[in-house]
Amino acid sequence: MSDNKVLGIFLTITLILLAVLYAPVVPSMVGDWYNDPNYSHGFLVPLISAYFMWERRAALRAAEIVPSNFGLVVIAGSLLLLIFGFVGTEYFTMRSSLVFLLAGIVLYCFGWPVLRVLALPIGFLIFMVPLPYIVYDALAFPLKLLVTKFSVISLKAMGVIVWQEGNIIQFPETVLEVADACSGMRSMMSLLALSVAYAFFLEINAVKRFILVLLAVPIAILTNMLRVIGTGFLAQYYGSAAAEGFFHEFAGLAVFGLAMVFLVLAGTVLGKVGR
Repeated sequence: MSDNKVLGIFLTITLILLAVLYAPVVPSMVGDWYNDPNYSHGFLVPLISAYFMWERRAALRAAEIVPSNFGLVVIAGSLLLLIFGFVGTEYFTMRSSLVFLLAGIVLYCFGWPVLRVLALPIGFLIFMVPLPYIVYDALAFPLKLLVTKFSVISLKAMGVIVWQEGNIIQFPETVLEVADACSGMRSMMSLLALSVAYAFFLEINAVKRFILVLLAVPIAILTNMLRVIGTGFLAQYYGSAAAEGFFHEFAGLAVFGLAMVFLVLAGTVLGKVGR
């Protein structure tokens, strides 16, 4: 039997075992994508990862196949993560172990040259894994306070009578709460994933790509701050009803669209600077 047939049988068995191992893990993750707006971008992540792999098909064909036994170490470590996550009912550990396990399988079967080519497609999959809620809340709360503070400062500069108590913005006639959706975390999660994809679409060097990905954080915070300021302005002059319902949902979409515009502009500037 030829080496290619042996490898094909091994990979087929491996895929079946992966399907069995992660049958309790992946469906619940997809459910989080569907039910939690913070991670709805998860549906796009495997598609973008597949595009990265397809875009590297020429380099993949040219890469030398040198199987590495170190892949067994990565595989063993990934399976331990899966077991520990299962025992502790920690979904992030179980789900992220799949990404490391894929890297270990590629390393064991094909070696370092192939893994280097597939590093981005495999690594990008980490964006499909929802953060633990304890981590999410730990990041979202200070962001809410930050957004609230600078939104109140901006509203006061615009002549609006307003004062702050924590993440609560009080007006003479109404009260608004800066919730998690307005903290910037929701758009930041999606924007970070898209900024990585966008950075590698551009013909810029690694330093500029890193800067572009980092810019996703302040862009997400700034655009959500503009959302809070606009909501507060409407609530002050037109009542709280004007800042709820359709406007609130539309503002969320508009803010993310504005963030994408800023991200594209940042990429354009970085592409021209130092050329």
